[in-house]
Amino acid sequence: MTYDVLGAGALDYAPCRYGNSKLLFRGPERRLDAPYVAFLGGTSTYGKFIKTPYPALVESDLGVNCVNFGICNAGVDVLLNDGFITDTCNGAAATVVQIVGAQNLSNRFYTVHPRRNDRFVTASRLLKSIYPEVDFAEFHFNKHMLSCLYEVSTERFATVRDELQNAWIARMKLLIKRIQGKVVLVWFADHAPLNSEPIGLNPAKARSPLFVTRQMMDELALTASDVIEVVATPEAMAAGTDGMVFSQMEAMAAAEMLGPKAHGEVAMKLSKSLHQLV
Repeated sequence: MTYDVLGAGALDYAPCRYGNSKLLFRGPERRLDAPYVAFLGGTSTYGKFIKTPYPALVESDLGVNCVNFGICNAGVDVLLNDGFITDTCNGAAATVVQIVGAQNLSNRFYTVHPRRNDRFVTASRLLKSIYPEVDFAEFHFNKHMLSCLYEVSTERFATVRDELQNAWIARMKLLIKRIQGKVVLVWFADHAPLNSEPIGLNPAKARSPLFVTRQMMDELALTASDVIEVVATPEAMAAGTDGMVFSQMEAMAAAEMLGPKAHGEVAMKLSKSLHQLV
């Protein structure tokens, strides 16, 4: 395993491990032998470049340990396939699951890295037969690969997109089913879920969470204890990277993230829901 060297201005995430999980989580480590709420999700839950991400803000308001199981660039697979995470969620007073994109999961067309879900591993024979002119050895990341498939053929790309959406729904339902307790789904983005995913939009230019539509959210809502939809306000968007901590080399990546003000907005809505459930 490699570790990022902290450059000037970089944030120390106090990485820690829990139990027998192979994953490295954001610290400081929280106790699991007292009441707690589990937070599952991707980069926003982890709080990349954020001193106090929304799980920590909720903890301060709720007065209950909030365990941050967020993983940068996570897809559903890493959350579903780590047995320690699901077992720990079963012991939680409630579990908050951030909606993550549908591109970072293994499916009939391609396989992703089991822990770094944004990493492309290999294309299936089926995908190679649909795109015989594409050299899949050139790709290292899912989004780059999908963008290239889109540019080659939007018509064939629609088949890939449909597969990802169907696999995502099935995988999310399985994750919620395995968590034997209260589950709160949270949509945290700069836009509301779209009624449909426009085929005319290149994945490289689409906004996260990629390929997740209103219809997909409505279908999942039937299986959850609550669904919290948070669209960052114009004020939060205007704040940009104010209050974020990053090195000069990380500036471009930080500019694509929702900042501390947006984290405060999602924490406020989540706290209201969790006060009623916990």
